Amino acid sequence: MNNRLPIYEIERDIIARLQGDRRLILSAPTGSGKSTQVPQMLLKHGLLGDGQVVVLQPRRLAARLLAKRVASELGVKLGDEVGYQIRFENVTSAKTKIRFVTEGVLLRQMIDDPKLKGVSALIFDEFHERHLYGDITLAQALGLQEQYRPDLKLAVMSATLNAGELEKYLAPCVTLSSAGRTFPVEVEYLPHRLGLNAPPVWEIAAGEFSRFVNSGGEGDVLVFMPGGFEISQTIEAVRSTREAKGFIVLPLHGELQPKDQDAAVARYDRRKVVVATNVAETSITIDGVRLVIDCGLARIARYDSNRGINTLLIEKISQANADQRTGRAGRTAPGTCVRLWSRAEHDERVPHEMPEIRRLDLSEVVLTLKAAGVEDLRKFRWLEKPDEISLTHAEELLEDLGAIGHDQKITPVGRKLLAFPLHPRYARMLLAAQEYGCVHQACLVAALTQGRDLLLRNCGKEVDSAREDLLGEKAGSDFWILMRAWSYAFNHQFRIDACRKLGIHAVTAKQVGPLFDQFLRIARDEGLDTRPNEVKDEALQKCILIGFSDRVARRLDQGTLRSELVHGRRGVLARESRVQHSPLFVVAEIREVEGRDREVNTILSLATAIEADWLRELFPDDIKREVQVQFDAQQKRVLAAELLRFRDLALAAKRIDPPPAEAAARLLADEIIAGRLLLPNWDHHVEQWLARLDLLCQQCADLQLPAITDEDKKHIIAELCHGAVSFKDIKEREVKPVVMSWLSQSQRELLDKHAPERLTLPNGRTPKVNYEPGKVPFISLRIQELYDVNQTPKIALGRVPVTVHILTPGMKPIQVTQDLASFWREHYPKIKSELARKYPRHLWR
Repeated sequence: MNNRLPIYEIERDIIARLQGDRRLILSAPTGSGKSTQVPQMLLKHGLLGDGQVVVLQPRRLAARLLAKRVASELGVKLGDEVGYQIRFENVTSAKTKIRFVTEGVLLRQMIDDPKLKGVSALIFDEFHERHLYGDITLAQALGLQEQYRPDLKLAVMSATLNAGELEKYLAPCVTLSSAGRTFPVEVEYLPHRLGLNAPPVWEIAAGEFSRFVNSGGEGDVLVFMPGGFEISQTIEAVRSTREAKGFIVLPLHGELQPKDQDAAVARYDRRKVVVATNVAETSITIDGVRLVIDCGLARIARYDSNRGINTLLIEKISQANADQRTGRAGRTAPGTCVRLWSRAEHDERVPHEMPEIRRLDLSEVVLTLKAAGVEDLRKFRWLEKPDEISLTHAEELLEDLGAIGHDQKITPVGRKLLAFPLHPRYARMLLAAQEYGCVHQACLVAALTQGRDLLLRNCGKEVDSAREDLLGEKAGSDFWILMRAWSYAFNHQFRIDACRKLGIHAVTAKQVGPLFDQFLRIARDEGLDTRPNEVKDEALQKCILIGFSDRVARRLDQGTLRSELVHGRRGVLARESRVQHSPLFVVAEIREVEGRDREVNTILSLATAIEADWLRELFPDDIKREVQVQFDAQQKRVLAAELLRFRDLALAAKRIDPPPAEAAARLLADEIIAGRLLLPNWDHHVEQWLARLDLLCQQCADLQLPAITDEDKKHIIAELCHGAVSFKDIKEREVKPVVMSWLSQSQRELLDKHAPERLTLPNGRTPKVNYEPGKVPFISLRIQELYDVNQTPKIALGRVPVTVHILTPGMKPIQVTQDLASFWREHYPKIKSELARKYPRHLWR
């Protein structure tokens, strides 16, 4: 029967291409049989030799169900010739030839065994989903094939794949396509948008199920919901309808026990309704589905910059994902897909979900690459290169966590973190919790940070009062309040009325429980003690600090909630925080909120009080003492303090008086050079002396006088300021002697001779020479004072003619010239009579 599947139409091409080219892109729609049949083709045609084919699946559920399906088709026991390996579960043996795995499993195998001994082929299935680890594993596989394993066969498969960029990346390679066989599916939308007061989505889904059955619809039903909670609510809503009589209603998601997952895809002699997450979009085939009811939502992995972690939050799916879901209704006969949103809303959705490399925090994958020996991430063979900011932030966080060193290489702590399938923050926190005996509590802290806010804001005075009575007014950590609130909700079976009393989000509280259990299970699997021991608050506070050391903050003053964090950031501690009494704290959440004036405020929440001594104890290498010297513009003086810093965050300051002399002089000099402080005695005479020296340095280099550069000028001003700490100390200091000391006595004599302050003219006059940087020197004289001066005077070894400003007896300009002879010969005769008439009392020759 399987050889009737569409994929067999190109079986011969698949085998030929993998034998010859070793690389293949295979595009085939859902239901074509590619996930189950291509591995069998490789086995049947002898392409595996003594090795095995490893098939990468994005999801654990798909890996297990596909392995079970292939084992059944080959008539072998699961775990023998066909097996699967997912996190914490390895159902394979020495006989295994076809092994289905999740992406992280293979990447870790490549770290432990870089040459992948015993593996003949790798198949990357459902690659269109562009999971981060799939991208990284493919890059590593290409490098392995090129350097050590030219015999390794690589196939990339997908239902909907834009192969253009991938072809370039894998070149040389070939692309094959299978058209597949599907039946038409009619797509229906809701007539209008759902308003704020619309019934829950599971009730709408149950209503569409009833309408389908009443209209004579045949076959099974597949309902897509975003998570376990919504699935359970949907099952309850469907079962409560009259139309559900005779139907089997089953859930399908990754957290179910294997037997329950198997039940959802099994065949029955009765009709069934399967309520699934997006695990049923691809890979897994559920035969007989004629109706798909799509809520249009999914839990999508995305980096939450507020919490600094990757999260799974419910979001609208893309148009491409909606099309994938629609196709599940046309596998065996014409079908229908009811989308629980309007056509207009569909057009507003994004066409495709962006690749994980662009929407996830990269710290986990960077740590994995470091473990694989990739030292320069900028030179890594990225299919789609992440932005530089994301890479830098990932490296910075891992260094703060102690997972990589200053040399950017992985540390022993980093290798321990790799064992946990968690964000490095929480892996580090759980490692620390083992030392402090509070793993159980740390798991609850981790669970409380994953979803939406547990406590609602702005609930009114009555709720605030009830919270203070039942949860406490102050605490060493905001997590203590959340833990008490969650325990309260748990003890009251998450009832809406009980949760409303304390302003607890009941749905969020209910979702914490499974996450808590999941963290406990992970910790137990890694050998940690998860018993709920009694421990001091300080122990858990230290664990939170270790996981969020890059979020240490200090209150700037006691009058406000303004705070400063490591890495040069600032923010405001949330008003609802219960640790406002602590000057030093660490925050698990940072969010930006736009205020009424459109100003963006950085809010720090989920705070935990810490002590400076804990930083010295836990991060001794990050504690530094340094002297900080700065100029106080208001006091016009230099101030100095010895700072105690954690990384770049100042924890405490002790004033130093007097400040270090050299640093004080340098700061005062900077203020003078910038023009913010004016030295009264740095006057025109000083500037003239500097201009005279500059002239000779430019025009008479053979005199070998030392020029004063801007840097030299700073040095001279710093010398002027030596021993001073304030403007008061320097404002009366003599300047010219210090400036003139730049030259020796003999050099000063050369300066006075060749760039004199005054010239001696043939008629005995001694006018003052005016010097300006970059301009020709000049003298200014009344015309009578120039009688008997027939040649233009020159300075600088006779190389620079001095400009002469000729004035009337009333000091008004007549002419500016560098050619006195020409003036007396040609110009003076023309103006003499007019000047004599205006100034009859003066001598006119």
